Amino acid sequence: MRRRRHDIVQLIILSVLGGAVVLTLLLPRLPAEQSAGETTEISVILREGDSALWPNIRLGMEQAAGELRAELRVLTPAEINDGGEQLRILRREVEGETDVVIIAPADPAGLDRALREEAVHQPVVSMESALSEGKVTVAPDNRALGQALGEAVIEDGAGDGFVLLVSASPETAGVTDRLAGASEALAAAGTKVREREVSIADGGEGLKTLMKHPDLSAVLVLEPLLTEEAAAIKVGLGLTVPLYGVGVTAEGASYLQQGVISAAAAWSDFAAGYLAVEAAVCLSRGEEYRTELLPFFIVRGEDVYEPAYQKLLFPVTA
Repeated sequence: MRRRRHDIVQLIILSVLGGAVVLTLLLPRLPAEQSAGETTEISVILREGDSALWPNIRLGMEQAAGELRAELRVLTPAEINDGGEQLRILRREVEGETDVVIIAPADPAGLDRALREEAVHQPVVSMESALSEGKVTVAPDNRALGQALGEAVIEDGAGDGFVLLVSASPETAGVTDRLAGASEALAAAGTKVREREVSIADGGEGLKTLMKHPDLSAVLVLEPLLTEEAAAIKVGLGLTVPLYGVGVTAEGASYLQQGVISAAAAWSDFAAGYLAVEAAVCLSRGEEYRTELLPFFIVRGEDVYEPAYQKLLFPVTA
């Protein structure tokens, strides 16, 4: 029998978490007088251009930019997770004398090497994956997030088959940390695990083949884009295998409510975007900036429209 998934203590924690995020956003740490100087030019370099994945991050960035006198230039590679093109974009922005860079690295190791060898003088704020050469990282504890997802699978009963762990960004440290955390939690419970990589560029064919395996007891997808793709495949093929994922968009919330996705790990994208810009503005002025790990939570279909989750997942700005 399942444990109660969301008791009173959890709801209190979520309510406090939602309030803390709202207060963080309403009361920026930069004093008002500091935002009255020259406009800060920020180059934002993402891993992918899919509009479904970044709207709340961009809302948070735009909110902070408006309050802190920053100008955003959002750039994406033509191909998803193209670390080489990301690096070319970075070089172009650095040569153009941008004040500061925010980047969601497709290839953290290669980017770190380039930052070190090319002595980039502009501060770099990293999202999702930490960079040793970056000044600030805005991300949740990805290993703990993966562990929490693994525990959600165990809580629901993993069955006699194996749990499939799927990723599409093997070079991205944040994703590999989630994978490691989930694998550790499942292995500790004696659950059989198989790890597989798929390509985002194949139209879902690789993921579709994996999800049709007859011995699957659950599928755990470790990236937002793949989570939506896996949910669509599950519906299209009429599969019943439990599905767990990362990130909650408007479409993802619908899949959760329908029970297509059993549970998802999420955090406030709005807060992530806001804090990234706040850090960038602060660093561009030669000031230190410290940010804590973004809090995350496991959300299920019956909870997605509760007020505490709504504040975090679907913020409304003035």
